[in-house]
Amino acid sequence: MDKGYARVTAFRLGDESAAGSDCAVIVEDALTIDVEGVGAYTLMWTPTEPRRAAAAYTAEDGLLGGGAEALRLAIGFVFTEGLIEGLGDLRHAAFCPDDPGVVRIVLREPGRAKVRRRDVVVTSSCGVCGGRDAALALGDGLPETRDGLTADAPTLAALMAGMERRQTIFGATGGAHACALFGPGGAILAAAEDLGRHNALDKVIGHGLLDGVAMGDCGAVLSSRLSVEMVAKAARAGLQIVAAVSAPTSLAIELAARRRITLLGFVRDGGGTVYTCPWRVLG
Repeated sequence: MDKGYARVTAFRLGDESAAGSDCAVIVEDALTIDVEGVGAYTLMWTPTEPRRAAAAYTAEDGLLGGGAEALRLAIGFVFTEGLIEGLGDLRHAAFCPDDPGVVRIVLREPGRAKVRRRDVVVTSSCGVCGGRDAALALGDGLPETRDGLTADAPTLAALMAGMERRQTIFGATGGAHACALFGPGGAILAAAEDLGRHNALDKVIGHGLLDGVAMGDCGAVLSSRLSVEMVAKAARAGLQIVAAVSAPTSLAIELAARRRITLLGFVRDGGGTVYTCPWRVLG
């Protein structure tokens, strides 16, 4: 389970033998993010690191302990959900291996949290509720996306290859999404896998927050398609470039254009399609 996948016995169609074969499947688990004074959010996710160590974040001491994956996801989620503007809004967050299904978060001023939804189960494919206008409004009120990050076709190809090399769970199961956060020069700063593409993105954003990365100078590559809520998460983090193996949706393109994010799809085999703000990748 610590590797993000489990072993099961399965049978293949057309195989007349009665004996099954050993098969790897991705782990699907529940993680509840309990934000005191705001609400609880239960995510369906894939733990990929051992959960035997306690971990916590406090405003005074920073990150403590070794079991940080659940914290990275939880902090990334409350940030991209808009409940916090940054680590300065957190009083503390804690994960305990005695209760591995819960991360508890206390905000400095819970009354100021911008709550779109509360006490919900967020599935691995969960999107935005409220229609087109609500989806596009996810980018309202955010700081202007910076310029300065560039990535040409060879750099993007190298980033995709680097993400793929880190996709151990996908290699074993074929059932995981991946995301990699990169900085100037094309260096991968964080990478994550999960059954949910939203979770993979939140994990690397949480990683960046906890490591003090200037994410406004960064971009991300993803193994998934690009929906509007994925672009909204990237916009909240200030990412300048978002590139994916698969296709974007029309609303994803519209929101990326509004937020001046360079959006690419079908980035594979050394090529790709640029949908918005091409100056960062075509020069």
